[in-house]
Amino acid sequence: MSAALARVPGSLTGQLVTPGDRRYAQLRSTYTTTASPAGVLLPKSTNQVIAAIRYAREQRLPIAVRSGGHGLSGVSSNNGGLVIDLSMLNRVQVLDERAGLVRVEAGARWANVAKALAPYGLVISSGDFGNVGVGGLATGGGVGWLVRSSGLTIDRVRAVEVVLADGTLVRADAEHEPELFWLVRGAGAGAGIVVAFEIEATEQRNVGVAQLIIEADPDGSTVRDWTRYLAQAPRELSAGAVLYAEGRSTLMSITAVVAAESLRRARPLVEPLLAIGKVLEHRADLLPYPSLVPTAHLQPNVGQQRGTTTNGLFTKLDDAVARALTRATTGPGRAVIQLRSVGGAVNDVDPGATAYPHRHQNTLVVASVFPPQGGAALEAAWRGAAGRADGAYVNFESRPDPAAFARIYPGETGARVRRLWKRYDPDGVFRSALLTARPARSGQPARSGQAARSAQPARSGQPRSGQPHRRRR
Repeated sequence: MSAALARVPGSLTGQLVTPGDRRYAQLRSTYTTTASPAGVLLPKSTNQVIAAIRYAREQRLPIAVRSGGHGLSGVSSNNGGLVIDLSMLNRVQVLDERAGLVRVEAGARWANVAKALAPYGLVISSGDFGNVGVGGLATGGGVGWLVRSSGLTIDRVRAVEVVLADGTLVRADAEHEPELFWLVRGAGAGAGIVVAFEIEATEQRNVGVAQLIIEADPDGSTVRDWTRYLAQAPRELSAGAVLYAEGRSTLMSITAVVAAESLRRARPLVEPLLAIGKVLEHRADLLPYPSLVPTAHLQPNVGQQRGTTTNGLFTKLDDAVARALTRATTGPGRAVIQLRSVGGAVNDVDPGATAYPHRHQNTLVVASVFPPQGGAALEAAWRGAAGRADGAYVNFESRPDPAAFARIYPGETGARVRRLWKRYDPDGVFRSALLTARPARSGQPARSGQAARSAQPARSGQPRSGQPHRRRR
Protein backbone atom coordinates (compact mmCIF):
# COMPACT_ATOMS: atom_id res chain seq x y z
CA MET A 1 0.00 0.00 0.00
CA SER A 2 1.37 3.42 -0.90
CA ALA A 3 2.09 5.87 1.88
CA ALA A 4 -0.58 8.20 0.49
CA LEU A 5 -3.24 5.54 1.07
CA ALA A 6 -2.00 4.23 4.42
CA ARG A 7 -4.26 6.23 6.70
CA VAL A 8 -7.55 4.46 6.12
CA PRO A 9 -10.15 5.41 8.75
CA GLY A 10 -11.44 2.67 10.99
CA SER A 11 -14.88 2.85 9.38
CA LEU A 12 -13.34 1.66 6.09
CA THR A 13 -11.05 -1.03 7.45
CA GLY A 14 -10.86 -3.87 4.96
CA GLN A 15 -12.73 -1.91 2.28
CA LEU A 16 -9.71 -0.53 0.41
CA VAL A 17 -8.20 -2.68 -2.34
CA THR A 18 -4.74 -1.69 -3.60
CA PRO A 19 -2.43 -3.19 -6.24
CA GLY A 20 -0.95 -5.72 -3.81
CA ASP A 21 -4.39 -7.24 -3.08
CA ARG A 22 -5.46 -10.34 -5.03
CA ARG A 23 -8.86 -8.68 -5.63
CA TYR A 24 -7.29 -5.75 -7.45
CA ALA A 25 -7.17 -7.43 -10.88
CA GLN A 26 -10.95 -7.91 -10.81
CA LEU A 27 -11.66 -4.35 -9.66
CA ARG A 28 -9.21 -2.08 -11.42
CA SER A 29 -10.87 -1.80 -14.84
CA THR A 30 -14.17 -1.38 -16.63
CA TYR A 31 -15.60 -3.64 -19.32
CA THR A 32 -14.00 -1.56 -22.04
CA THR A 33 -11.01 0.08 -20.35
CA THR A 34 -7.94 -1.24 -18.58
CA ALA A 35 -7.00 1.10 -15.74
CA SER A 36 -4.60 1.31 -12.80
CA PRO A 37 -6.12 3.25 -9.90
CA ALA A 38 -4.15 3.72 -6.71
CA GLY A 39 -6.98 2.01 -4.84
CA VAL A 40 -10.59 0.86 -4.99
CA LEU A 41 -12.93 1.54 -2.07
CA LEU A 42 -15.79 -0.93 -1.54
CA PRO A 43 -18.37 0.64 0.79
CA LYS A 44 -21.05 -1.67 2.19
CA SER A 45 -23.41 1.02 3.46
CA THR A 46 -24.40 4.63 2.89
CA ASN A 47 -22.32 5.65 5.91
CA GLN A 48 -19.31 4.01 4.33
CA VAL A 49 -19.99 5.87 1.07
CA ILE A 50 -19.87 9.09 3.06
CA ALA A 51 -16.63 8.00 4.70
CA ALA A 52 -15.22 6.97 1.31
CA ILE A 53 -15.90 10.40 -0.21
CA ARG A 54 -14.30 12.16 2.74
CA TYR A 55 -11.29 9.86 2.69
CA ALA A 56 -10.86 10.20 -1.09
CA ARG A 57 -11.00 13.98 -0.86
CA GLU A 58 -8.40 13.95 1.91
CA GLN A 59 -6.06 12.03 -0.39
CA ARG A 60 -6.33 14.81 -3.03
CA LEU A 61 -6.52 12.20 -5.78
CA PRO A 62 -8.94 11.95 -8.73
CA ILE A 63 -12.16 10.16 -7.81
CA ALA A 64 -14.11 7.78 -10.04
CA VAL A 65 -17.48 6.29 -9.11
CA ARG A 66 -18.56 2.87 -10.36
CA SER A 67 -21.84 1.03 -10.06
CA GLY A 68 -21.28 -1.66 -12.71
CA GLY A 69 -18.31 -0.63 -14.81
CA HIS A 70 -20.14 -1.02 -18.11
CA GLY A 71 -20.10 2.65 -19.09
CA LEU A 72 -18.79 3.72 -22.47
CA SER A 73 -16.77 6.69 -21.32
CA GLY A 74 -14.43 4.71 -19.07
CA VAL A 75 -14.74 7.27 -16.29
CA SER A 76 -15.78 4.66 -13.72
CA SER A 77 -12.10 3.92 -13.21
CA ASN A 78 -8.92 5.98 -13.55
CA ASN A 79 -5.16 5.86 -13.44
CA GLY A 80 -3.52 6.82 -10.15
CA GLY A 81 -6.70 7.93 -8.41
CA LEU A 82 -9.35 6.34 -6.23
CA VAL A 83 -12.41 4.41 -7.36
CA ILE A 84 -15.52 4.26 -5.17
CA ASP A 85 -17.05 0.96 -6.24
CA LEU A 86 -20.69 0.49 -5.21
CA SER A 87 -20.96 -3.21 -6.06
CA MET A 88 -21.56 -4.20 -2.42
CA LEU A 89 -24.55 -1.84 -2.25
CA ASN A 90 -26.75 -4.19 -4.25
CA ARG A 91 -29.98 -4.80 -2.33
CA VAL A 92 -33.38 -4.94 -4.05
CA GLN A 93 -36.45 -4.45 -1.85
CA VAL A 94 -40.14 -4.34 -2.75
CA LEU A 95 -41.53 -1.49 -0.64
CA ASP A 96 -45.15 -1.66 -1.82
CA GLU A 97 -46.12 -4.65 -3.92
CA ARG A 98 -49.53 -3.29 -4.84
CA ALA A 99 -48.10 0.03 -6.04
CA GLY A 100 -45.06 -1.65 -7.58
CA LEU A 101 -42.68 0.57 -5.61
CA VAL A 102 -39.19 -0.91 -5.39
CA ARG A 103 -36.01 0.32 -3.69
CA VAL A 104 -32.89 -0.62 -5.64
CA GLU A 105 -29.36 0.16 -4.53
CA ALA A 106 -27.00 1.62 -7.09
CA GLY A 107 -24.50 -1.25 -7.17
CA ALA A 108 -27.03 -3.92 -8.11
CA ARG A 109 -26.86 -5.39 -11.62
CA TRP A 110 -29.99 -5.40 -13.73
CA ALA A 111 -29.92 -9.19 -14.07
CA ASN A 112 -30.23 -9.49 -10.31
CA VAL A 113 -32.97 -6.85 -10.20
CA ALA A 114 -35.02 -8.76 -12.77
CA LYS A 115 -34.52 -12.02 -10.89
CA ALA A 116 -35.52 -10.45 -7.55
CA LEU A 117 -38.70 -8.88 -8.97
CA ALA A 118 -39.87 -11.90 -10.98
CA PRO A 119 -41.70 -13.60 -8.06
CA TYR A 120 -43.79 -10.44 -7.68
CA GLY A 121 -44.64 -10.22 -11.38
CA LEU A 122 -42.85 -6.86 -11.59
CA VAL A 123 -40.30 -5.54 -14.10
CA ILE A 124 -38.22 -2.41 -14.58
CA SER A 125 -37.32 -1.56 -18.16
CA SER A 126 -33.58 -1.14 -17.80
CA GLY A 127 -31.36 -1.49 -20.81
CA ASP A 128 -30.59 -4.73 -22.57
CA PHE A 129 -27.69 -6.41 -20.78
CA GLY A 130 -27.91 -7.98 -17.34
CA ASN A 131 -24.37 -7.09 -16.24
CA VAL A 132 -25.00 -3.34 -16.41
CA GLY A 133 -25.07 -1.62 -13.02
CA VAL A 134 -28.15 0.21 -11.79
CA GLY A 135 -26.48 3.50 -10.88
CA GLY A 136 -25.01 4.58 -14.19
CA LEU A 137 -28.03 3.62 -16.25
CA ALA A 138 -30.66 4.99 -13.86
CA THR A 139 -28.98 8.41 -13.72
CA GLY A 140 -28.47 8.70 -17.49
CA GLY A 141 -31.68 7.43 -19.08
CA GLY A 142 -32.30 3.73 -19.57
CA VAL A 143 -33.49 2.64 -23.04
CA GLY A 144 -34.78 -0.81 -22.16
CA TRP A 145 -36.66 -3.66 -23.80
CA LEU A 146 -39.99 -2.15 -22.70
CA VAL A 147 -39.07 1.45 -23.43
CA ARG A 148 -42.05 2.29 -25.65
CA SER A 149 -44.58 0.90 -23.19
CA SER A 150 -42.89 1.90 -19.89
CA GLY A 151 -40.69 4.83 -20.81
CA LEU A 152 -37.07 5.35 -19.85
CA THR A 153 -35.82 3.94 -16.57
CA ILE A 154 -35.49 7.49 -15.21
CA ASP A 155 -39.17 8.12 -15.99
CA ARG A 156 -40.09 5.52 -13.36
CA VAL A 157 -37.80 6.87 -10.63
CA ARG A 158 -39.87 8.33 -7.79
CA ALA A 159 -37.12 9.21 -5.27
CA VAL A 160 -33.35 8.99 -4.86
CA GLU A 161 -30.86 8.95 -2.01
CA VAL A 162 -27.77 10.97 -2.93
CA VAL A 163 -24.49 11.55 -1.12
CA LEU A 164 -23.18 14.95 -2.17
CA ALA A 165 -19.52 15.90 -2.53
CA ASP A 166 -19.39 17.32 1.01
CA GLY A 167 -20.65 14.04 2.49
CA THR A 168 -24.24 15.21 3.02
CA LEU A 169 -26.93 12.56 2.47
CA VAL A 170 -30.01 13.96 0.73
CA ARG A 171 -33.30 12.31 -0.18
CA ALA A 172 -34.78 13.94 -3.26
CA ASP A 173 -38.17 13.54 -4.87
CA ALA A 174 -40.75 15.73 -6.60
CA GLU A 175 -41.49 17.66 -3.37
CA HIS A 176 -38.17 17.55 -1.51
CA GLU A 177 -35.06 18.88 -3.25
CA PRO A 178 -36.88 18.99 -6.61
CA GLU A 179 -33.90 20.55 -8.41
CA LEU A 180 -31.63 17.70 -7.39
CA PHE A 181 -34.36 15.23 -8.32
CA TRP A 182 -34.60 16.82 -11.76
CA LEU A 183 -30.84 16.67 -12.23
CA VAL A 184 -30.19 13.06 -11.27
CA ARG A 185 -32.72 11.87 -13.85
CA GLY A 186 -30.52 12.28 -16.89
CA ALA A 187 -27.41 14.06 -15.59
CA GLY A 188 -26.78 12.40 -12.25
CA ALA A 189 -23.09 11.63 -12.72
CA GLY A 190 -22.05 15.20 -11.96
CA ALA A 191 -24.28 15.69 -8.92
CA GLY A 192 -22.90 13.26 -6.35
CA ILE A 193 -23.24 9.54 -5.66
CA VAL A 194 -26.77 8.20 -5.93
CA VAL A 195 -26.79 5.24 -3.55
CA ALA A 196 -30.40 4.11 -3.98
CA PHE A 197 -33.45 4.63 -6.16
CA GLU A 198 -37.15 4.18 -5.49
CA ILE A 199 -38.62 3.04 -8.80
CA GLU A 200 -42.20 2.33 -9.83
CA ALA A 201 -42.03 -1.07 -11.51
CA THR A 202 -44.46 -2.36 -14.13
CA GLU A 203 -46.64 -5.45 -13.79
CA GLN A 204 -45.34 -7.98 -16.30
CA ARG A 205 -44.32 -11.62 -16.08
CA ASN A 206 -43.82 -12.77 -19.67
CA VAL A 207 -43.06 -11.00 -22.91
CA GLY A 208 -43.36 -11.95 -26.54
CA VAL A 209 -39.91 -12.07 -28.10
CA ALA A 210 -39.29 -12.35 -31.84
CA GLN A 211 -35.81 -12.72 -33.28
CA LEU A 212 -35.21 -12.09 -36.95
CA ILE A 213 -32.21 -12.02 -39.22
CA ILE A 214 -32.84 -10.01 -42.37
CA GLU A 215 -30.61 -9.25 -45.32
CA ALA A 216 -30.64 -5.47 -45.44
CA ASP A 217 -31.07 -3.80 -48.81
CA PRO A 218 -27.99 -1.69 -49.65
CA ASP A 219 -30.19 1.24 -50.69
CA GLY A 220 -31.19 1.69 -47.02
CA SER A 221 -34.85 0.77 -47.51
CA THR A 222 -34.72 -1.96 -44.85
CA VAL A 223 -33.44 0.49 -42.25
CA ARG A 224 -35.91 3.17 -43.35
CA ASP A 225 -38.86 0.78 -43.19
CA TRP A 226 -37.81 -0.52 -39.75
CA THR A 227 -37.75 2.99 -38.31
CA ARG A 228 -41.01 4.00 -39.97
CA TYR A 229 -42.88 1.02 -38.61
CA LEU A 230 -41.51 1.35 -35.08
CA ALA A 231 -42.38 5.04 -35.00
CA GLN A 232 -46.10 4.32 -35.45
CA ALA A 233 -46.41 0.78 -34.05
CA PRO A 234 -48.51 0.05 -30.96
CA ARG A 235 -46.43 1.04 -27.95
CA GLU A 236 -46.45 -2.49 -26.57
CA LEU A 237 -43.75 -3.16 -29.16
CA SER A 238 -40.13 -2.14 -28.52
CA ALA A 239 -37.24 -3.32 -30.63
CA GLY A 240 -33.51 -3.21 -31.17
CA ALA A 241 -31.63 -4.02 -34.34
CA VAL A 242 -27.94 -4.51 -35.09
CA LEU A 243 -26.56 -3.94 -38.60
CA TYR A 244 -23.30 -5.71 -39.35
CA ALA A 245 -21.32 -6.89 -42.34
CA GLU A 246 -21.48 -10.46 -43.59
CA GLY A 247 -19.06 -10.55 -46.48
CA ARG A 248 -20.21 -7.84 -48.85
CA SER A 249 -23.74 -7.92 -47.50
CA THR A 250 -25.29 -6.23 -44.48
CA LEU A 251 -27.38 -8.29 -42.12
CA MET A 252 -29.89 -6.91 -39.67
CA SER A 253 -30.38 -8.85 -36.44
CA ILE A 254 -33.62 -7.76 -34.78
CA THR A 255 -34.93 -8.47 -31.32
CA ALA A 256 -38.55 -7.34 -31.00
CA VAL A 257 -40.18 -7.43 -27.57
CA VAL A 258 -43.92 -7.14 -27.01
CA ALA A 259 -45.31 -6.31 -23.58
CA ALA A 260 -47.94 -9.02 -23.82
CA GLU A 261 -48.67 -12.24 -21.97
CA SER A 262 -49.52 -14.24 -25.08
CA LEU A 263 -48.01 -14.91 -28.49
CA ARG A 264 -51.43 -14.40 -30.03
CA ARG A 265 -51.17 -10.74 -29.04
CA ALA A 266 -47.47 -10.44 -29.85
CA ARG A 267 -47.32 -11.98 -33.33
CA PRO A 268 -49.46 -9.40 -35.19
CA LEU A 269 -47.26 -6.59 -33.88
CA VAL A 270 -44.12 -8.27 -35.18
CA GLU A 271 -45.44 -9.43 -38.56
CA PRO A 272 -44.82 -6.13 -40.40
CA LEU A 273 -41.09 -6.56 -39.73
CA LEU A 274 -41.13 -9.68 -41.92
CA ALA A 275 -41.77 -7.47 -44.93
CA ILE A 276 -38.83 -5.06 -44.64
CA GLY A 277 -36.23 -7.34 -46.27
CA LYS A 278 -35.28 -10.90 -47.09
CA VAL A 279 -35.85 -12.92 -43.91
CA LEU A 280 -33.09 -15.46 -43.26
CA GLU A 281 -34.18 -16.60 -39.80
CA HIS A 282 -37.26 -15.99 -37.68
CA ARG A 283 -38.57 -17.35 -34.44
CA ALA A 284 -40.99 -16.16 -31.77
CA ASP A 285 -41.27 -17.21 -28.14
CA LEU A 286 -43.14 -16.28 -25.01
CA LEU A 287 -40.42 -15.82 -22.38
CA PRO A 288 -40.16 -14.70 -18.76
CA TYR A 289 -38.88 -11.13 -18.68
CA PRO A 290 -35.63 -12.05 -16.83
CA SER A 291 -34.54 -14.07 -19.88
CA LEU A 292 -33.92 -10.75 -21.62
CA VAL A 293 -31.34 -9.71 -19.00
CA PRO A 294 -30.27 -13.07 -17.56
CA THR A 295 -27.84 -13.73 -14.74
CA ALA A 296 -25.73 -15.55 -17.35
CA HIS A 297 -24.62 -12.06 -18.39
CA LEU A 298 -22.90 -11.47 -15.05
CA GLN A 299 -19.12 -11.35 -15.36
CA PRO A 300 -16.16 -9.38 -14.04
CA ASN A 301 -15.30 -6.29 -16.05
CA VAL A 302 -11.56 -6.40 -16.74
CA GLY A 303 -11.12 -4.26 -19.84
CA GLN A 304 -11.76 -7.18 -22.15
CA GLN A 305 -13.35 -5.25 -25.00
CA ARG A 306 -12.50 -1.85 -26.43
CA GLY A 307 -14.25 0.24 -29.01
CA THR A 308 -15.20 3.77 -30.03
CA THR A 309 -18.87 4.72 -30.11
CA THR A 310 -21.11 7.68 -30.80
CA ASN A 311 -24.86 8.12 -31.26
CA GLY A 312 -27.70 10.33 -32.33
CA LEU A 313 -31.46 10.61 -31.83
CA PHE A 314 -33.72 10.97 -34.86
CA THR A 315 -37.38 11.84 -35.32
CA LYS A 316 -37.25 10.04 -38.66
CA LEU A 317 -34.53 8.66 -40.90
CA ASP A 318 -34.69 9.88 -44.48
CA ASP A 319 -33.51 7.79 -47.40
CA ALA A 320 -30.04 9.33 -47.47
CA VAL A 321 -29.32 8.66 -43.77
CA ALA A 322 -30.71 5.12 -43.95
CA ARG A 323 -28.52 4.40 -46.95
CA ALA A 324 -25.43 5.91 -45.27
CA LEU A 325 -25.94 3.82 -42.14
CA THR A 326 -26.32 0.63 -44.15
CA ARG A 327 -23.21 1.31 -46.21
CA ALA A 328 -21.16 2.19 -43.12
CA THR A 329 -21.21 -1.47 -42.13
CA THR A 330 -19.37 -2.58 -45.26
CA GLY A 331 -17.13 0.48 -45.59
CA PRO A 332 -13.44 0.59 -44.62
CA GLY A 333 -14.20 0.97 -40.91
CA ARG A 334 -16.66 -1.94 -40.82
CA ALA A 335 -18.85 -0.06 -38.37
CA VAL A 336 -21.54 -1.82 -36.36
CA ILE A 337 -24.78 0.15 -36.32
CA GLN A 338 -27.44 -0.27 -33.67
CA LEU A 339 -31.00 0.99 -33.93
CA ARG A 340 -33.13 1.30 -30.81
CA SER A 341 -36.78 2.27 -30.74
CA VAL A 342 -37.79 5.12 -28.46
CA GLY A 343 -40.93 7.22 -28.73
CA GLY A 344 -44.14 5.87 -27.23
CA ALA A 345 -44.21 6.42 -23.47
CA VAL A 346 -40.85 8.22 -23.62
CA ASN A 347 -42.49 11.04 -25.51
CA ASP A 348 -45.38 11.34 -23.06
CA VAL A 349 -43.00 13.12 -20.65
CA ASP A 350 -42.57 16.88 -20.84
CA PRO A 351 -39.11 17.77 -22.24
CA GLY A 352 -38.43 19.95 -19.20
CA ALA A 353 -39.45 17.39 -16.60
CA THR A 354 -36.02 15.72 -16.37
CA ALA A 355 -32.45 16.36 -17.47
CA TYR A 356 -33.14 14.06 -20.44
CA PRO A 357 -34.95 16.50 -22.78
CA HIS A 358 -35.30 14.37 -25.93
CA ARG A 359 -39.03 13.73 -25.98
CA HIS A 360 -40.02 13.87 -29.65
CA GLN A 361 -37.56 11.52 -31.36
CA ASN A 362 -38.42 7.96 -32.37
CA THR A 363 -35.08 6.26 -33.02
CA LEU A 364 -31.74 6.08 -31.26
CA VAL A 365 -28.88 5.19 -33.63
CA VAL A 366 -25.55 4.05 -32.21
CA ALA A 367 -22.38 3.58 -34.28
CA SER A 368 -19.30 1.66 -33.11
CA VAL A 369 -15.93 0.65 -34.51
CA PHE A 370 -13.41 -1.68 -32.92
CA PRO A 371 -9.62 -1.94 -32.87
CA PRO A 372 -7.57 -1.48 -34.89
CA GLN A 373 -10.10 1.09 -36.09
CA GLY A 374 -10.56 4.19 -33.97
CA GLY A 375 -11.89 7.71 -34.04
CA ALA A 376 -11.13 8.51 -37.68
CA ALA A 377 -12.97 5.42 -38.91
CA LEU A 378 -15.94 6.17 -36.67
CA GLU A 379 -16.17 9.74 -37.92
CA ALA A 380 -16.10 8.54 -41.51
CA ALA A 381 -18.82 5.97 -40.82
CA TRP A 382 -21.00 8.46 -38.94
CA ARG A 383 -20.57 11.39 -41.33
CA GLY A 384 -23.66 10.60 -43.38
CA ALA A 385 -25.92 10.66 -40.32
CA ALA A 386 -24.28 13.19 -38.00
CA GLY A 387 -25.77 16.30 -39.56
CA ARG A 388 -29.33 14.94 -39.36
CA ALA A 389 -29.21 13.86 -35.71
CA ASP A 390 -31.41 15.78 -33.30
CA GLY A 391 -29.81 15.17 -29.91
CA ALA A 392 -27.80 12.39 -28.31
CA TYR A 393 -27.85 10.06 -25.31
CA VAL A 394 -25.15 10.26 -22.64
CA ASN A 395 -24.79 6.52 -22.06
CA PHE A 396 -23.81 5.74 -25.67
CA GLU A 397 -20.96 8.21 -26.09
CA SER A 398 -17.42 6.95 -25.57
CA ARG A 399 -15.70 10.29 -26.17
CA PRO A 400 -17.18 12.75 -23.68
CA ASP A 401 -16.27 16.36 -24.42
CA PRO A 402 -18.02 19.75 -24.56
CA ALA A 403 -19.31 19.09 -28.08
CA ALA A 404 -20.96 15.89 -26.86
CA PHE A 405 -22.40 17.81 -23.89
CA ALA A 406 -24.09 20.22 -26.30
CA ARG A 407 -25.76 17.36 -28.17
CA ILE A 408 -26.81 15.50 -25.03
CA TYR A 409 -27.98 18.53 -23.02
CA PRO A 410 -28.96 21.19 -25.57
CA GLY A 411 -30.05 24.75 -24.90
CA GLU A 412 -31.66 25.57 -21.58
CA THR A 413 -31.32 21.97 -20.37
CA GLY A 414 -27.55 22.27 -20.68
CA ALA A 415 -27.45 25.62 -18.92
CA ARG A 416 -29.52 24.22 -16.06
CA VAL A 417 -27.36 21.09 -15.80
CA ARG A 418 -24.22 23.23 -15.55
CA ARG A 419 -25.76 25.45 -12.86
CA LEU A 420 -26.89 22.53 -10.77
CA TRP A 421 -23.66 20.58 -11.10
CA LYS A 422 -21.92 23.69 -9.75
CA ARG A 423 -24.47 24.09 -6.95
CA TYR A 424 -24.30 20.53 -5.68
CA ASP A 425 -20.59 19.98 -6.34
CA PRO A 426 -18.95 23.43 -6.11
CA ASP A 427 -15.43 22.00 -5.88
CA GLY A 428 -15.82 19.80 -8.95
CA VAL A 429 -15.18 16.54 -7.10
CA PHE A 430 -17.41 14.67 -9.55
CA ARG A 431 -16.83 17.03 -12.50
CA SER A 432 -18.05 15.37 -15.66
CA ALA A 433 -15.64 14.59 -18.48
CA LEU A 434 -18.28 16.14 -20.74
CA LEU A 435 -17.08 19.53 -19.53
CA THR A 436 -13.35 18.98 -19.78
CA ALA A 437 -12.29 15.93 -21.79
CA ARG A 438 -10.79 16.13 -25.24
CA PRO A 439 -11.56 13.46 -27.83
CA ALA A 440 -8.98 10.79 -28.61
CA ARG A 441 -6.67 11.51 -31.53
CA SER A 442 -7.77 10.10 -34.85
CA GLY A 443 -6.89 6.47 -35.33
CA GLN A 444 -6.70 5.75 -31.61
CA PRO A 445 -9.45 4.07 -29.66
CA ALA A 446 -11.01 6.10 -26.91
CA ARG A 447 -10.25 5.00 -23.39
CA SER A 448 -13.58 3.27 -23.33
CA GLY A 449 -16.03 1.83 -25.82
CA GLN A 450 -19.40 0.19 -25.82
CA ALA A 451 -19.68 -3.30 -24.48
CA ALA A 452 -19.03 -5.17 -27.69
CA ARG A 453 -20.55 -8.56 -27.45
CA SER A 454 -20.85 -10.84 -30.45
CA ALA A 455 -22.86 -9.62 -33.41
CA GLN A 456 -23.62 -13.18 -34.38
CA PRO A 457 -27.40 -13.41 -33.89
CA ALA A 458 -28.84 -15.68 -31.26
CA ARG A 459 -29.99 -19.07 -32.53
CA SER A 460 -31.75 -20.26 -29.41
CA GLY A 461 -34.65 -19.12 -27.29
CA GLN A 462 -32.52 -16.64 -25.35
CA PRO A 463 -32.12 -13.26 -27.03
CA ARG A 464 -28.76 -11.60 -27.30
CA SER A 465 -28.22 -8.01 -26.37
CA GLY A 466 -29.27 -5.40 -28.90
CA GLN A 467 -26.35 -3.12 -28.03
CA PRO A 468 -23.47 -2.51 -30.44
CA HIS A 469 -21.67 -5.75 -31.08
CA ARG A 470 -18.43 -6.88 -32.61
CA ARG A 471 -18.24 -10.24 -34.28
CA ARG A 472 -15.81 -12.58 -32.56
CA ARG A 473 -13.68 -14.37 -35.10
